[in-house]
Amino acid sequence: MTRVVDLREGDPPVELPLGAEAGQLLAASGVVIAAPAITPGCWSLAPAGKVGVVRLGDMELWIRPRIDIRRIVFLLGYALNPSGWRDLDVPFDAAPELLTAVAYAFIRQAERATQQGLLQGYRTVDDALPVLRGRIREADQMRRRHGLPVPLEVRYDEFTVDIPENQLLRGAAERLLRLPRLSTDVRTGLRRLAAVMLADVSSVPAGRPLPEWHATRLNARYHVALRLAELVLAAESFDQQRGSLRVSGFLFDMAKIFEDFVCVALREALTPYGGRIRFQHPMHLDDDARVPMRPDIVWLRDAIPIAIADAKYKAEKPAGFPHADLYQMLAYCTALGLDRGHLIYARGNELPARYRVLNAHVGIVCHALDLDVEPDHLLSQVDRLASALARSEGMAA
Repeated sequence: MTRVVDLREGDPPVELPLGAEAGQLLAASGVVIAAPAITPGCWSLAPAGKVGVVRLGDMELWIRPRIDIRRIVFLLGYALNPSGWRDLDVPFDAAPELLTAVAYAFIRQAERATQQGLLQGYRTVDDALPVLRGRIREADQMRRRHGLPVPLEVRYDEFTVDIPENQLLRGAAERLLRLPRLSTDVRTGLRRLAAVMLADVSSVPAGRPLPEWHATRLNARYHVALRLAELVLAAESFDQQRGSLRVSGFLFDMAKIFEDFVCVALREALTPYGGRIRFQHPMHLDDDARVPMRPDIVWLRDAIPIAIADAKYKAEKPAGFPHADLYQMLAYCTALGLDRGHLIYARGNELPARYRVLNAHVGIVCHALDLDVEPDHLLSQVDRLASALARSEGMAA
């Protein structure tokens, strides 16, 4: 019988009876913070910034987010498509937790994308045929057939539904079907997608790079569904084994969800002020370019950096460096020659604050976004943040 254990992000650690091998496997996986407890035969478990489900033997460990799943689905949807995030509304009375909500949203978008029929495109195929089709691969014909006239090693373009866009949709449906505790209607919807609508499409092989697709006018109706599919396939899915025990899981990283949202929302809010926003701006700390750095957001005007911001779901506090975020931002500002940097946190994980660095003429401003409010109010917070950045950098009208 499956034992279900619930953890909630931000709650104190809980003690569970676990064998040493099981506890060590959980600790090594990094999906939770696991350490031997004072009570003999027990381990202390606490969330480590990820939400989702972990299976270990006969135990299911569900790690639930601190904020309402409606807010998380909004963060995910807005980062995928700022102009169409409302399309990701799902029936939350039927989606009691995050993974079910994501599955509902994916089914809705995939069905909407394919309701006019599956997208088709050309795919290059290498094959050995008894008749000529396309063109002969001469080097392969000589090497493999040793002068025999047939079969012919050929390469041709095939018009088919088995293209990257459809492969991603099928891969995401199959990935979601492996989740435990999905409702019957969710499983039915996912099976209909994978086994009926996308039956003639190849599966995405485990461990292989995801098929590449490019946004065009022709696949516009697929865009939201494809970004959701990539989100599902990029979720931290793992499977590890030690001895007779296996640990597997499907998890979303809350820090990445928050950071992706902040980057996209701040870009949208700063657009009226001109300039250009660059995510993960490549730069170096030193003259010899041996220490790379990639701040989340750099605002440029005429290719010159005028502002910098970094999104942090919670403050990084490694042992011995309780203010690591401030040190990092100081390094960014110094390397870019800026006198101000901005750190953006989720409220509840860090407080708003201002710091003036001694002898450096650099100020660091810490902002906190309240994720528990309605989406329109959250976007208003980002608008006010953008306005403050624009005023401080002389970009406001």
